[in-house]
Amino acid sequence: MDLVGLLKSQFLCHLVFCYVFIVSGLIINAVQLCTLVLWPINKQLFRKINCRLSYCISSQLVMLLEWWSGTECTLYTDPRDYTKFGKENAIVVLNHKFEIDFLCGWTLAERFGVLAASKVLAKKELACVPIIGWMWYFLEMVFCKRKWEEDRKTVLKSLLSLRDYPEKFFFLIHCEGTRFTEKKHQISMRVAKAKGLPGLKYHLLPRTKGFAITVRSLRNVVSAVYDCTLNFRNNENPTLLGVLNGKKYHSDMYVRRIPLEDVPEDEDKCSAWLHTLYQEKDAFQEEYHRSGIFPETPIVPPRRPWTLLNWLFWASLLLCPFFRFVVNMVSSGSSLTLASFVLVFFVASVGVRWMIGVTEIDKGSTYGNADSKQKP
Repeated sequence: MDLVGLLKSQFLCHLVFCYVFIVSGLIINAVQLCTLVLWPINKQLFRKINCRLSYCISSQLVMLLEWWSGTECTLYTDPRDYTKFGKENAIVVLNHKFEIDFLCGWTLAERFGVLAASKVLAKKELACVPIIGWMWYFLEMVFCKRKWEEDRKTVLKSLLSLRDYPEKFFFLIHCEGTRFTEKKHQISMRVAKAKGLPGLKYHLLPRTKGFAITVRSLRNVVSAVYDCTLNFRNNENPTLLGVLNGKKYHSDMYVRRIPLEDVPEDEDKCSAWLHTLYQEKDAFQEEYHRSGIFPETPIVPPRRPWTLLNWLFWASLLLCPFFRFVVNMVSSGSSLTLASFVLVFFVASVGVRWMIGVTEIDKGSTYGNADSKQKP
């Protein structure tokens, strides 16, 4: 390991990133709270301001992947479609197998300049989580409880409210509902067999209702579905901890642009269309495992500097007073002060490990457990 690599793996560096992220995130959340007064006066201005504020948070995570880790992202796509990316609203369907696939989705949005306003379909509990969850609340993310009888009306209302959104956005959706594991895959394929559906080798059975209502609600607002199939070269198994340690990964993503008029409006036909889409995604993954490449032309979209500049701004603003405070605390020589500093350091280290732990695949949802109900 070279000197730079050794430096990137040091826990003190990780604490610096977490300190900047947490403090800047709470400051931004507080500013977002103040913008609520604009909602009844000028809703579109409220939205535009919160897009910029939210970008200050989400771009810090993308910066870790793009600049700190240096992970490469190669798109395989039709060059004619490539020219449309970022210039239209789109529903992005991404497979859900890797710990950092959500970051790859955000990176896709960032490379084409739509990260600030991009949306996801997220669990309702996340709306209560400081920083990311609160940011999503002000960004009008679509939250659900994963109980369709309760979700139908609230999800529909949230989606319809996006029809007049003033910024271009990607609506990222993991139709599988949870990350792929062998245990979940076995359960999912039993469900597929019981429903008379073809089996999948590399994906879980997609949950179709959320996708169908998204397509129906955003029709004539969204121009296309981007079918994104993600994999990593050389059987890499990327993790958030690896990204934080500065490990470089090599991602390949096959992106197909499917005009929304090609997606059926009827819910049952739309569900059948999505199942067919996942069978095609499975075939693309099979070909990738065999040959190491996806179809179409490989293109590497250039990194934009704004994620790095945003982080440098917040780091310069927050780290100088923090280091001054630490030096004053240590130089005071007080046993109580030093004990307090050690305690804060310990709590911070636990917090960092917890934040990383919640992304780990084996600590994901209980979907697929034998004792949990299946609602594909």
